Amino acid sequence: MRDLKIPSQRHPEKAHRPDNAQPKKPEWIRVKAPTSEGYRETHKIMREHKLVTVCEEAGCPNVGECWSQGHATMMIMGEICTRGCSFCNIATGRPDALDVFEPGRVADAVQKLGLKHVVITSVDRDDLEDGGAEHFAQTIRAVRHRSPSTTIEILTPDFLKCAPEVLEAVVKAKPDVFNHNLETVPGLYPTVRPGARYFHSLRLLQRVKEIDPSIFTKSGIMVGLGETNEQVRQVMDDMRAADIDFLTIGQYLQPTPKHHKVDRFVTPEEFAGYEKAAWAKNFLMVSATPLTRSSYHAGDDFARLRENRLKKLAEA
Repeated sequence: MRDLKIPSQRHPEKAHRPDNAQPKKPEWIRVKAPTSEGYRETHKIMREHKLVTVCEEAGCPNVGECWSQGHATMMIMGEICTRGCSFCNIATGRPDALDVFEPGRVADAVQKLGLKHVVITSVDRDDLEDGGAEHFAQTIRAVRHRSPSTTIEILTPDFLKCAPEVLEAVVKAKPDVFNHNLETVPGLYPTVRPGARYFHSLRLLQRVKEIDPSIFTKSGIMVGLGETNEQVRQVMDDMRAADIDFLTIGQYLQPTPKHHKVDRFVTPEEFAGYEKAAWAKNFLMVSATPLTRSSYHAGDDFARLRENRLKKLAEA
């Protein structure tokens, strides 16, 4: 029986790789261990509803802060991914069959947590004909039914091996924000994200806007993987050309010695430079800090995103 708590069984595709040293984190990245009552209550609700969270599976450094406020990012379609990206801590292998009751459990948890904004993500499911698109749509509809005032943000796979039409099923379910992360600059895809294609991911987000221009689009990258400043700024330009509204940039943190090495820790000053450059390229919303993650402060950021769009329309 496979034990996903054991790194070699969690990441069998990485077991043969030589170890990469894990450098000591600088002061600006260290966070306190989670201990609050809010954290414990959120953990209890997640377990009661048998839900998986990307906060735990990916080892997010912000889990203590977010869960203390009842903000957990639901990860649907299981805890095993069909891909083995070199940066990611989510387990790799053959996933179980989809749980048809999961959308209802997610909706129930959102209602019990009283969320004003929820982020729903998933593993990659290349084993499914539609990549899990209909399961995403069902989850969006279930949450909307139980919590009509809750805004919904999804963080999807790339649906690389699916027919182009599957994206329409997700978009027609009307999430408020459609997020799909590019993760890194195109030159690093062969080593960081070998199962994906940079321009396919970019086009996916562009198509969302073509299908429904009212949906906000969002994408993020990690830095500290070996990219250059110029490459990051080119990604910003590519995103704007695809009409992406919201950009996130955060520091890559190496989960285990078998994962992609940290090339360097990008300073807060450099992040401030990236943020300034992104605002100048007319993104509606930008979050660029060492601890920025896709769903970090997502609710507050969504409120600003919506406000910024209204301001832009008023100025037009």
